[in-house]
Amino acid sequence: MKRLFRGIFIIWTVLRYGLDELVLSSFERPGLRLLTRIVSVGRDLRQPKGVRLRLALQSLGPIFVKFGQVLSTRRDLLPAEIADQLALLQDQVQPFDSNVAVAIIERSFGRPLDQIFATFERQPVASASIAQVHFATLPQGREVAVKVLRPGMLGLIEKDLALMHMMAGWVERLSADGKRLKPREVVAEFDTYLHDELDLLREAANAAQLRRNMQGLDLVMIPEIVWDYCMPDVMVMERMKGVPINQVQRLREAGVDIKKLARDGVTIFFTQVFRDGFFHADMHPGNIQVSLAPETFGRYISLDFGIVGTLNEVDKEYLAQNFTAFFRRDYKRVAELHIESGWVPAATRVDELESAIRAVCEPYFDRPLKEISLGLVLMRLFQTSRRFQVEIQPQLVLLQKTLLNIEGLGRDLDPDLDLWSTAKPFLETWMLEQVGPAKLWAQLKAEAPLYAKLLPALPRVLHHFLSQPHSGKQRDLEQLIAEQRRTNRLLQAIVYGGLGFFLGMVAMEWLSAMPGG
Repeated sequence: MKRLFRGIFIIWTVLRYGLDELVLSSFERPGLRLLTRIVSVGRDLRQPKGVRLRLALQSLGPIFVKFGQVLSTRRDLLPAEIADQLALLQDQVQPFDSNVAVAIIERSFGRPLDQIFATFERQPVASASIAQVHFATLPQGREVAVKVLRPGMLGLIEKDLALMHMMAGWVERLSADGKRLKPREVVAEFDTYLHDELDLLREAANAAQLRRNMQGLDLVMIPEIVWDYCMPDVMVMERMKGVPINQVQRLREAGVDIKKLARDGVTIFFTQVFRDGFFHADMHPGNIQVSLAPETFGRYISLDFGIVGTLNEVDKEYLAQNFTAFFRRDYKRVAELHIESGWVPAATRVDELESAIRAVCEPYFDRPLKEISLGLVLMRLFQTSRRFQVEIQPQLVLLQKTLLNIEGLGRDLDPDLDLWSTAKPFLETWMLEQVGPAKLWAQLKAEAPLYAKLLPALPRVLHHFLSQPHSGKQRDLEQLIAEQRRTNRLLQAIVYGGLGFFLGMVAMEWLSAMPGG
């Protein structure tokens, strides 16, 4: 019954704000223009289309606001007046009563506000779909930002998620593509991310992890979390001072190198994805600023860590190989990787899949961002995937969303940016690190404790095995011998690797001692 009422409310909101008229009016056919006039009869639709769309999404709740945030970064797909209004959803959603925010803070800490903060600005500095932010000062004088969760969010989100789960089940049962698209798995991933975002302690932990990961890069700043002041519905962090990244003219006037800023954004994204497997997955302009302070001039400032994406080693290696092959225009390798990973049926012909991928990707190489659209590329790839029965990978949905965000940011900063040539050197370097001596040595060090315990016990285990009657003794002995051979190979690698390292050091010392060395 709750789902039914929620569905009725969604339909009522669509009609109230004339979203049906907005969609119909975007088509040029005479018959549809007449239909637009008919559906508009008796309704006050004098407000601009972008305003109506923004207000409707706000009325429908956080899931729809997040959808609007993603759309706001795609100015290549939307009219300017609609994109401008949707951009307000990034940090200018209607705030909730500051007295309610104060009550939440006092309830969480169990004491009055003036005993928690030396000063507290009741006017929120930013308000988004899940929470709003107030500036404050700690008793020690440190300036901080206080993030407070909106009240009643869990109930609103669970209503929409229940609808999404129900519709995903329908799609899976009724659609011919249901199994391939994995709608229930995709919605389950989305469900997890949204519930994680409602726990500000989890967000604080995400911020702390990203801060550690990014410390050596000197391209992006992450606020430090003040853990003594963090609760599930209140988070206190270092106050960051910067200019929103979509205020490009202001950044130019301040002397920021906009082209370098665009390249740095690509580097940050690929570092988080491929080096760390832990990336900021909500990178709309409301969450990204640029520092103008002299000591950190031109660096990114990342905010809002409620949604992060993670990739395991298998995902990272598979994606890196795909990207590298793609940048080299090795479409045959891309096709082979799809088959090897099981994303397409094993009987798929490599040459046919290679040809289809080439037809989608080749027209977009060596072009600046202003002449391409990743959204269009993804759409054409989706059509190709349907033909070849490519299975959707739910764990990569956040990555695809973030790629669209990155493209939107890059398009605003530097439409002439060549995304491919900027990313290619990074990925090639990363791939070299994955198969080079450094990676081998890291793996050997990681496995050393296991083999340190295994090797001394091996003779005793072998003696025990041989002295006991066992019906499957021959098979088990073969497995044991195979394990011993693997151990021997590892030991040989350690010895040869150490010998090679020693000889290399000797050679370097010898060369440096030579005249002119």
